[in-house]
Amino acid sequence: MKMTKTTLMTFAAPDAALPLVRFDKDGLVPAIAQQHDTGEVLMMAWMNKDALIETLTTGRVCYWSRSRRGLWRKGETSGQGQTLVDLLIDCDGDTILLKVDQSGVACHTGRRTCFYTAIRGDGAVEVSPVLIAPENLYK
Repeated sequence: MKMTKTTLMTFAAPDAALPLVRFDKDGLVPAIAQQHDTGEVLMMAWMNKDALIETLTTGRVCYWSRSRRGLWRKGETSGQGQTLVDLLIDCDGDTILLKVDQSGVACHTGRRTCFYTAIRGDGAVEVSPVLIAPENLYK
């Protein structure tokens, strides 16, 4: 299957992926979101079985929110969603890499990436600017 920016990577039978994933004792697996065309690492979140199935069948990335104890469809409140382009499972089956097409910012702080603090020399430096004020993301 040739993938383009608008092509969704979806499986007709997500059950093919489930045996390959090793969920932890809480039924979760870490999922790293990476911008598919630039390689930029956007965020890390958790997925459970239902989030993984929904992501694979809809092409819209869904996570498990540990704080809300429920499914979290990325962008449902902020409008900053993620479209699945490809999904890879690591060699141990205990981490998922989601190659996505990120709409807008990925971080709840209004930055493109959640990885915006770098340790440089003897201090911490913010290396990614706020693009959208958080209060404008979650009205």
